[in-house]
Amino acid sequence: MTPADARRESLPTKAARLKKIIAGLKKAYPNAHCELNHTNPLELLVATILSAQCTDKRVNIVTAELFKKYRSAADYVSAPQAELEAAIKSTGFFRNKARSIQNCCRGIIEKHAGQVPRTMEELIGLDGVGRKTANVVLGNAFNVNVGVVVDTHVARLSMRLGLTKETTPDKIEQALMKLAPQNEWTMLSHLLIWHGRNRCFARGPDCAQCEIRSLCPRVGV
Repeated sequence: MTPADARRESLPTKAARLKKIIAGLKKAYPNAHCELNHTNPLELLVATILSAQCTDKRVNIVTAELFKKYRSAADYVSAPQAELEAAIKSTGFFRNKARSIQNCCRGIIEKHAGQVPRTMEELIGLDGVGRKTANVVLGNAFNVNVGVVVDTHVARLSMRLGLTKETTPDKIEQALMKLAPQNEWTMLSHLLIWHGRNRCFARGPDCAQCEIRSLCPRVGV
């Protein structure tokens, strides 16, 4: 498939190709999942806030101890800010992240009786929570497909696969939502992220070994 072929595709044809891409990636990555360690919605919310400009691996190292000490929204709110900053320092931007976590948890206590809310509108109403973070929590903690998580891997692969020409996360998300069945939105993100980390690298993608090579126009490669 060539980039020109992708440009000429109708929306139904592109959607059919994406369905095959999803099937191919599921076969390649049968265990694809969110790699932020968590046991409940609050832990996932905190881990996702910490993951900004930081690797999942580093976040998991930090939260292994963090989640032992802070078990509720109230625990984060009552903690001295300097103490929380020290606990998350290695994730980068620790002052802003500590402030966001505490303000977010304060909102959870004041507006939602200490429980992480289950809707997009309520989640993005919390300090430090944007649509991407809300999608992570809804899709992985509550199994609710409201949107598609668009990180750097999803954005890169969406372009290379000729699924959209959009370049901003919000517009990429909307384009993917039109192509993929709603019940696949959360998994689509996982599959593209795993493929981006294991095969379709930002530099020097391993096209020769790519499991979905025949379905990819290799736009920009």
